[in-house]
Amino acid sequence: MNQIDFSITIAHLYPELLNIYGDMGNISAIKNRCNWRGINVNVVEIKSGYRINPDEFDFYFMGGGQDKQQIEASIELLKNKERLHRAMESDAVFLAICGGYQLLGHYYLPKNAEKLDGIGLLDAYTKAGDKRFIGNITGSCPYINNSTITGFENHSGLTFLKGDTKPLMKVLKGYGNNGKDKTEGARYKNVFGTYLHGSLLPKNPKFCDYLISLALKRKYKCEIPLQPLNDEIEEKAHNFCVKYK
Repeated sequence: MNQIDFSITIAHLYPELLNIYGDMGNISAIKNRCNWRGINVNVVEIKSGYRINPDEFDFYFMGGGQDKQQIEASIELLKNKERLHRAMESDAVFLAICGGYQLLGHYYLPKNAEKLDGIGLLDAYTKAGDKRFIGNITGSCPYINNSTITGFENHSGLTFLKGDTKPLMKVLKGYGNNGKDKTEGARYKNVFGTYLHGSLLPKNPKFCDYLISLALKRKYKCEIPLQPLNDEIEEKAHNFCVKYK
């Protein structure tokens, strides 16, 4: 089977609510890196009121948002909580950024507002901190042979991981989940959350390809090696961000 015979379907969760800091560029990176290999990508925008069919999607993406929009997204996610857990158990891939990441945990506790319930795909919780973590961040990721992942963080939430949920990476530069334990992001099964904006995937091609491989494996029930691409431009962007103070 040639790679041109392959396809994946992506659910873009609540783009009308969670769309700040250029996070939509992650969808573009996935589509381009698939299309350059002849892999077809179908992106379905999941908007408020949509009843998700967990058998339909191989990959779920959710960006970050402001507090008001995060509240609205939480309400919609809770309506689909059971279906999204079924998707997770079928090895569907999830990538959630910042506010979306927080909603994949058990809850987010603001300073002066009611607790915001998450859907518990990640065994994690977040509470508001007194300091805002802003700046470039780089870490070492065990899932891509300890290669670096780099991006831009801008959050005051303090996220703590529990149980079988493990960090996405070990912080080499920046603050990460909570500024204390040198972890950034989270993973459980094929569910990934991170605070990295900017967009994350265009300048981290190895991680982008890793997620694509997981989505293909989920759909076709076997390992599918990806054809190599010329990543000279992407690697230059990556290395610049790694070195940037």
